[in-house]
Amino acid sequence: MRKVLVLHTGGTISMVQEESGVTLSQQHPLAETMTIIPEFIDITSEEIFNLPSPHITPENMLMLKQRIQLAFEEGFDGVVITHGTDTLEETAYFLDLTINESIAVVLTGAMRSSNEIGSDGVYNFVQAVITAANEKTKEQGVVVVMNDEIHAARFVTKTHTTSVDTFRTPTFGPIGILSKHEVYYLKEVVDHQIKNIQTTNGRVILLKAYAGMDTYLFEKLADDDIDGLVIEALGAGNLPPTVVPSLKKVIDKGIPVALVSRCSNGIAQDIYDYPGGGVELKKMGVNFVKGLSGQKARLRLLVGLNAGLSGNSLKDFLVN
Repeated sequence: MRKVLVLHTGGTISMVQEESGVTLSQQHPLAETMTIIPEFIDITSEEIFNLPSPHITPENMLMLKQRIQLAFEEGFDGVVITHGTDTLEETAYFLDLTINESIAVVLTGAMRSSNEIGSDGVYNFVQAVITAANEKTKEQGVVVVMNDEIHAARFVTKTHTTSVDTFRTPTFGPIGILSKHEVYYLKEVVDHQIKNIQTTNGRVILLKAYAGMDTYLFEKLADDDIDGLVIEALGAGNLPPTVVPSLKKVIDKGIPVALVSRCSNGIAQDIYDYPGGGVELKKMGVNFVKGLSGQKARLRLLVGLNAGLSGNSLKDFLVN
């Protein structure tokens, strides 16, 4: 018998469609699904909170981390988290960065509420439970299971506002698939540093670069009380030259700056040696984070700061 803890957090998977819009259900739509879970899996369910995913904060993510660590001590083989899809990838990545216990952690959700035609919530939930019960899943880090695909938390992202196959892994693809309730892993997950933080303090700002960007936002940040800055830069990792002097003011204040590409595929690199190009930015002290989206790089910087990292140790955590 495999023991799986299910933690419900809210989101579309727990909602129903009404005339006024999609709203929270009086009875959780997954309450009647236990009869279709394979008999070799013993389910324990808890509602840890009930929030639409835009309401989720790092503090909520920390609550999940702490409950998962307790679940490991209680002898559970895996944990399934049902979650709204808007910030699901961020919660998944936060947990991937902060949980070192040998326990399977699977996040899933739904793009269609329980009473819509083609609702995907029950199906995704059952597949997620089966994945969490699989012995190999605990070796994969935190994963996201949607639409018969298994994605690594580090790279998965929501790519479509409403489609059921919205969760994709640009550049790298899924690490596994499900077929007829069987789990097949196709790739190895790259090891990365894990930080067992107990707080989520600090203000880390995320900016997106654009053509004609001026100094306004960077000047404000240089004068403000922030703990870190993440920039979604142009192309391989470049910025309009007008913002460079103001960005240098931010760096000179000792504020760590991480840079990713705003492109959905590829990685940020210091390739171009012109004003505002990646070569100049790296020489200034900007940290190039490879393969992450802006929202995930922000969480990585926040986790690093709460782990007490600074200087070269923080740089190593960000870029490797």
